[in-house]
Amino acid sequence: MKSFRCGDVVAGCTRSFQGSEPQILGQVAAHARDDHGLVDIPAEMVAQVRAAMVTI
Repeated sequence: MKSFRCGDVVAGCTRSFQGSEPQILGQVAAHARDDHGLVDIPAEMVAQVRAAMVTI
């Protein structure tokens, strides 16, 4: 199980996610689209999300 805080990548965002890495990536993609207006998520951002995930 891992966790990710969006604010670690997008300053000021308070959303957080928990689950497996694939679950988190799916949740973050939907969040990025719905709340940040990102339709196409750059590979660099995916790498930042993966790097910011912590095991809980």
